[in-house]
Amino acid sequence: MVYNVEKQHKLGKLHALERICMLLDEDSFREIGSNMTNLEDAFNIKKGQFPYDGVITGYGTIGGQKVVIYSEDFTVIGGTLGKQHGFKIANAIKMAIENRCPVIGINDSGGARIQEGVNALAGYGEIFYYNTMASGYIPQISIIAGNCAGGAVYSPGITDFIFVIDNISQMFVTGPKVIKSVTNEDITADALGGANVHASKSGVAHFHMPDEKECFKRVRELISIIPPCFQEGYLHTNKALTNYSSNVHFNEALAHIIPEQSNQSYDIHDVIQGIVDQESFVEVQEEFATNVVVGFGRVKGVAIGIIADQPKFMAGVLDCDSSDKAARFIRYCDAFNIPIVTLTDVPGFLPGKDQEYKGIIRHGAKLLYAYSEATTIKINIILRKAYGGAYIAMSSKHLRADFVYAWPTAEIAVMGAEGAADILYGKQMKTMSPEEKAAFRQEKIDEYNEKFMNPSIAAMHGYVDEIIKPEATRERIYGDIIMLSDKRAVDGVHKKHGNIPL
Repeated sequence: MVYNVEKQHKLGKLHALERICMLLDEDSFREIGSNMTNLEDAFNIKKGQFPYDGVITGYGTIGGQKVVIYSEDFTVIGGTLGKQHGFKIANAIKMAIENRCPVIGINDSGGARIQEGVNALAGYGEIFYYNTMASGYIPQISIIAGNCAGGAVYSPGITDFIFVIDNISQMFVTGPKVIKSVTNEDITADALGGANVHASKSGVAHFHMPDEKECFKRVRELISIIPPCFQEGYLHTNKALTNYSSNVHFNEALAHIIPEQSNQSYDIHDVIQGIVDQESFVEVQEEFATNVVVGFGRVKGVAIGIIADQPKFMAGVLDCDSSDKAARFIRYCDAFNIPIVTLTDVPGFLPGKDQEYKGIIRHGAKLLYAYSEATTIKINIILRKAYGGAYIAMSSKHLRADFVYAWPTAEIAVMGAEGAADILYGKQMKTMSPEEKAAFRQEKIDEYNEKFMNPSIAAMHGYVDEIIKPEATRERIYGDIIMLSDKRAVDGVHKKHGNIPL
């Protein structure tokens, strides 16, 4: 087989086969369907003209884990998708389903092959169908290593994780030329659908990488931590548990992260790093909706998913985008039985006209729905603020978290003490002098703090299982996962499925 490697190099990109070889373990790739070609004669295209119909498919291993892979070849008629091309990809996904292993797609295509008409669309339809069948059964990873436009974007859109690469990735439903002709708007392809756009603005991408080499390295890291199939169970370790040594049971550094003043910010990453094994945290959608942090890590070798409010950005408040981000990650973890550890420090849902117009009710409901629906292990640590509806939404006992713990710094209430005092005694304070008002207001704030702003009240009612020392958090999480490793969902209402507020 002859591959036009230099043509790709001139564009600053690796060839489809080079990408496969760089991503997989050395000498592990086995190609499937190398002799398939285009089948139709149309518009100056001859039957059998395009080798392997522009997409290389096969299987191999990553860190010893078997994977199925396909890589579109932009040097073959721009990587456009014809019927055979589409059916090869669909068959690759089907093979991954049957063998219960991850499937990785490397996208570098000019879109549907116009010359094949509806047959090209049929190829896309087959891919979308098998993407949907694979969803929640095996991990699906998309790497955007070039153009991905029109109908081509919806296959990555269905998959679990999308990787974009600076100066290479472009994703959009309609390109700049079409936009110019329809709306008369001038915009570059990069400004419309480049890596930065989808990593930080649209939220379409989950990982934003500087180059292809770093991208493939991160894919390998992700494959090493996530289960290869939903049947893997709660204790997915990728052989790390038996080899893990120097276990740190208690981390004293956790006791010094939360500031003394409740209105001071801090970086939630410091808490995460104090809980997970060293260098094991893989953050997802790092640049999008930064007021919540999601990602995978390990605790004594066991893989977990983490959802954490980030006080460093917007005080950790929940809004439309962060609700979507967290809800989708919860559903991924639940589908693959990955234990979910929630770190709560949330002052509420973001108020305001803009959020209401964007549908904060609908988006916030997704978060409530996702936590309620999830039957995987759910552990919640309330670090500091847990106010109002956001307290409920962040994996509370009321949404059936298995264990809810609180640090001594936890504040669990309808709202902050200052706001509560103003609402409860606002009318009464109107008739007071400024000096009287200030003294009275502070008295009521102190009273509210004493009665409501501490974890012991929630613990008394059973909404918090234990008030724990921060340094004991890691050991608690690990012990709980081991204890709950045989957890089975209790049958609920028998139905086809619920209707998540999408």
